Amino acid sequence: MTTCLEQTGRIVWDPAEYAARSGPQLDWARELIARLELRGHERILDVGCGHGRATAELAARVPRGFVLGIDNSPEMIAFARAAFPPAQFPNLRFELMDARKLEFSEEFDIVFSNAALHWVDDHPAFLRGAAAALRPGGRLLVACGGKGNAHDVFLAIRAVIRRAEWRRFFRKMRCPYFLHSADEYMHWLPQFGFEPRKVELVEKEIVFADAAALAGWLRTTWLPYTQRVPEHTREEFIAAVAQQYTTLRPPDPAGNIRVGMVRLEVDAVKA
Repeated sequence: MTTCLEQTGRIVWDPAEYAARSGPQLDWARELIARLELRGHERILDVGCGHGRATAELAARVPRGFVLGIDNSPEMIAFARAAFPPAQFPNLRFELMDARKLEFSEEFDIVFSNAALHWVDDHPAFLRGAAAALRPGGRLLVACGGKGNAHDVFLAIRAVIRRAEWRRFFRKMRCPYFLHSADEYMHWLPQFGFEPRKVELVEKEIVFADAAALAGWLRTTWLPYTQRVPEHTREEFIAAVAQQYTTLRPPDPAGNIRVGMVRLEVDAVKA
């Protein structure tokens, strides 16, 4: 979703590669979907749908309902439309849309979002639109990167971008992610007519089998950093970050590389 990059412009995703390496995100989405306890007729808005796999799983759970997946990446929306066509998923649609500019009026029973909103620079704007999109009694279920997320990865990246060979590519760059606390959401939710049910930071972990798998994750998900580096030196930069990370956090006895994550989980109802 929306980032705050100042020099490189729009992030360009590779949906196929992301789909191949987004197993943890899909697992987290399935955990959220299970919490919805769907009855089969709900109308659902999936904000930040990405490549559409979780969105399609939502659609399969509501055969008498409807699911709209939105994302502001043209590459992701094109991929999702091709992967999950209307002929096979008649109750599923994908649209290019900014999470800060939702324009719906009481059309949905559920607003759902997984692993996306940490890209959005204005969460109150999202909440305003989500509240308008929901029918009275509708549910907001969100999980995204929260305060403290991937702390050690940020430490590794910061150490690398301070080096002489990389420094020039990161001048005037602000943090490209927006990681909020539970307290911030507890303050915002009532302002937009939501009654919080559960708002908390939850610790998660991603486990990589080796440095190559870690580098693949960096390549496909840390695009605000990797895409600032010229393409011909990008792999060198990614390898430097992966090496710095494993210096800070060595592999476990089995050789696995572990990355601590923090997810902000928000479950609320529109009053």
